[in-house]
Amino acid sequence: MVALFTTIGFILAGYSVIANDSVQTLGTWLASNRERFKWWQLWIAASSVLILTLVYGWYTGDGDISFGRLTKIPYIEPQWYHALAPLALVALTRKGIPVSTSFLVLSAFASTFVLEKMLMKSILGYGLAAVVAYVLWLVVSRVINEKDDISEKYKPFWRTFQWISTGFLWYTWLSHDVANIAVFLPRQLEVWQLILIIVFFVSGLANIFYRQGGKIQQIVLDKQSTKYVRSATLIDLAYAFLLLYFKQMNNIPMSTTWVFVGLLCGRELALNTGLTKKGNIKMIFPIVAKDFLKLIVGLMVSVAIVLGIHYGTDQKELNKAATLKIEAAAETQTTE
Repeated sequence: MVALFTTIGFILAGYSVIANDSVQTLGTWLASNRERFKWWQLWIAASSVLILTLVYGWYTGDGDISFGRLTKIPYIEPQWYHALAPLALVALTRKGIPVSTSFLVLSAFASTFVLEKMLMKSILGYGLAAVVAYVLWLVVSRVINEKDDISEKYKPFWRTFQWISTGFLWYTWLSHDVANIAVFLPRQLEVWQLILIIVFFVSGLANIFYRQGGKIQQIVLDKQSTKYVRSATLIDLAYAFLLLYFKQMNNIPMSTTWVFVGLLCGRELALNTGLTKKGNIKMIFPIVAKDFLKLIVGLMVSVAIVLGIHYGTDQKELNKAATLKIEAAAETQTTE
């Protein structure tokens, strides 16, 4: 049964990560390239970086593909209730809600102490990303007007720069979020297991690229100028360096979703403060508030599921221990 629950949990978590979180990393790249390149060309490029990243992580991690993100979350044999978290994530993803995969999936295996650390680090990530994006785009808005696309003369340079920055971001993001899938797997994987995981990931990416990102992609498309290659490149670079910073901070997992939404919200506020007429901040506030509200909804669902799992399993363990104690006491009395 453990193998069955492991397989189900892995498939659900894998689909959730690919359908929900990968769009955060590849969304602006998709938005700015979908009219120039066919979906399968973009898919091949993203899959190549994915394969190299997983193989590199597996090789340097002695069979562990989590890049050290699971150091404080020891392996636990998956049970049926562990699959509830990614199942809920699949349902929320289909509604276009940017739920944190880390909160939903990893917290089901982690202690409440690690969950608290994850939450604090994610809140810090949202706030820092919003502040950095706001300051950065206030400066950028003084130099360039992102509401206007670049001339055809400079597009080849920016497009090349974008592909490089997206590849760097894709690698950095994977080193964070692949742990959300690896948590269902043994910490040391055989070569054939790694191959199966790669095939699963690549197939999932094909589905996402064919559907041009799915509903989560709308969060990217709602923001100003994200379809322009220059704007998409700047977003990717800012996001990549933020993730790299948090990766080097410590090995506590965090929600990259919160960092991504914080980045877009800070950028949107800066663009409306620096580029549009006074008072238009009122028009953009509903968009920012809506994204934040979705994060809160996802967090509430995550906490509810996690508490349900921990309370239920802990209570069962207490009942089992109490039963064993009673049986032991009864045997002692019988012997006497």
